[in-house]
Amino acid sequence: MRFFAPASCLAFALLAGCTTAPDSPHGRRPAPPPEFWLDLVRGDEATDRDVLDDLAQAGAIYVGESHTIKRHHEVQFRLLQELYQRQVPLVLCFEQLEARDQPAIDRYNRRELDFAGLATAIDWPKKWRNYTDYRELCEFARAHRIPVRALNAPADTIRAVSRGGGVAKLAPELRPHLPAEIFLDDPIYERVTNAELARHMAMDPAKLRPVFEAQASRDETMAANIVAARRVDTAPGKTRTAFVVLGAGHMRFGLGTPDRVRRRDPGIVERLVLVTESGQLVMTEQQKAQTRDVDITHADLRTVGRPPADYVRVLPRAVALPAGHPPIAK
Repeated sequence: MRFFAPASCLAFALLAGCTTAPDSPHGRRPAPPPEFWLDLVRGDEATDRDVLDDLAQAGAIYVGESHTIKRHHEVQFRLLQELYQRQVPLVLCFEQLEARDQPAIDRYNRRELDFAGLATAIDWPKKWRNYTDYRELCEFARAHRIPVRALNAPADTIRAVSRGGGVAKLAPELRPHLPAEIFLDDPIYERVTNAELARHMAMDPAKLRPVFEAQASRDETMAANIVAARRVDTAPGKTRTAFVVLGAGHMRFGLGTPDRVRRRDPGIVERLVLVTESGQLVMTEQQKAQTRDVDITHADLRTVGRPPADYVRVLPRAVALPAGHPPIAK
């Protein structure tokens, strides 16, 4: 993870990436720009050492992802490795695992199950279709005795909130699956979330509120489990650094899950990490048919009043390929 971005590329990197020059007389093209970090608080490039030195001081590190972009998982894995090498006491926390499955995950942590056995025990392929993308993270964590912890609420409970009219109308037998306190009066987060939800063709504006409550319920559950995870297998008074892998929509601007962790643990030091999509998000034809283009402007988000993350990992743009072909980077 050694890189430096040319200053001439910086201004355009988040929009279109740096482009290569035309072919030289010798028929060779210049090497593509390397990946680099952008510090959104300082508004400048940052070295890997700068970023890792800072992350190593945090109590919670939220690494937001687009779930199906493999390059995002590669960045996560490198960060986890580097922080482990710095002897940061870590706990690896996953949105992609349901908290009710923690007993089986503990068996995996104790090496009583291998990865395939864990997936079978918790029916992971049905719950999260690209679950194998998290194998490298899980295997590294287990090999180095970093506890793996599940964060999420049961999917059927979240669906019941979304489709049944919100938290207040949740069936009594399902309510204990969520934290007792769920903060729903969050207009800034609701506005940002609704802007994203507008991408879905089938989204009826009248149903936005229950869907937002489902999102908030998921965030509250993950937050409660992050706070608990930091104290797993530690001496009295000691905590671990939570390395949290979750969808970017749950952590941008420090809203959602981080906000709810801060409410439970006001003194926590957090860092937010995003990774650019850079043309690497590939959707199926069915997914494309279910979405629509939505223009979320700078003006729409400026009122949030804070940067979307502390650091952004800027990836090279993907090469345009025929439909159905997986993306590759320049």
